Amino acid sequence: MAVLHNRVSAEELKKRLYEEKEPRTTVSFYHYFEIQNPLDFRNELYKQLEALKVFGRIYVAKEGINAQISVPQSHYETFKNYLYSIEPLNGVRLNIAVDDDGKSFWVLKIKVRDKIVADGITDETFSMQRKGRYVNAAQMNELLQRGGTIVVDMRNHYEYEVGHFANALEVPSDTFRDQLPMAVEMLKGKESENIIMYCTGGIRCEKASAYLLHKGFKNVYHLEGGIINYARQVKEQQLKSEFIGKNFVFDNRLGERITDDVIARCHQCGKQCDTHVNCKNDGCHLLFIQCEECAEKYAGCCSVECKDTIHMPVERQKEIRKGIDKGQNIFNKSKVRLRPGLREKS
Repeated sequence: MAVLHNRVSAEELKKRLYEEKEPRTTVSFYHYFEIQNPLDFRNELYKQLEALKVFGRIYVAKEGINAQISVPQSHYETFKNYLYSIEPLNGVRLNIAVDDDGKSFWVLKIKVRDKIVADGITDETFSMQRKGRYVNAAQMNELLQRGGTIVVDMRNHYEYEVGHFANALEVPSDTFRDQLPMAVEMLKGKESENIIMYCTGGIRCEKASAYLLHKGFKNVYHLEGGIINYARQVKEQQLKSEFIGKNFVFDNRLGERITDDVIARCHQCGKQCDTHVNCKNDGCHLLFIQCEECAEKYAGCCSVECKDTIHMPVERQKEIRKGIDKGQNIFNKSKVRLRPGLREKS
């Protein structure tokens, strides 16, 4: 029987990944459909994908599947044929990464969750059967040119900060469960206007569009395949990109360049920069934006305190970290986590 989870250290897996000669394709997909037994579904999926040397992160729940993976190019067609052999997933849209070196993941992790997107919805009458209308890149651009169209970004602040559609409404929270009721409140009185929702790959804005319809909104659209699919269509069809900057992605790359615009600033010195990093201090790992000069000055850390810590003996580092609740270590709008050396954001 196949091992249903990885038993090799992360360090060894990363080493193997960078020693690989064959190119990989980074792809994401999701689909809302009923899964009667998520654990059985998960185990069968793991066996099939492990055999194809697929790496990545996949969530399975009774409401469907959400996946971000990398596939060896020689196995891509086999992977696609297997995925499409699962009836509810036959023909599911596969979002191919725009800016990709194939080094996005180094291990396969498939987890069973209560939901593929934590939404906080407890209303049993809510259903994903009725959702907003899809729009493609050309339709998105057309709607953006119309007066009265409201564009809503359903991503977190640290995603919005480095790239977004012009004039997009930011919902100022970094948890999707909080954003849903906030979006409804912010849009009160706009129930009959055209509302377009978007996110990274489509999974959050699809659920958000269904939630707005559930709450009485009439003309709700959502960007099919999210920013990832939009960027691909813009490139293929030679359209103008109304999305400016970088698209934050949840893998080792931390971002895909969509346009050359740099709309964010270094959190330490304020210089124009949109490079996300994690603090090098293992006891911190704060996600923040850091320019090259500050990366050198602080040795890849978010503060002098963390910089000093990484030069301590390993045992001392462990002692300092012991018992510390790292919480949600990201720089966000709703819960700014300042460190010495980090400038307060406006």
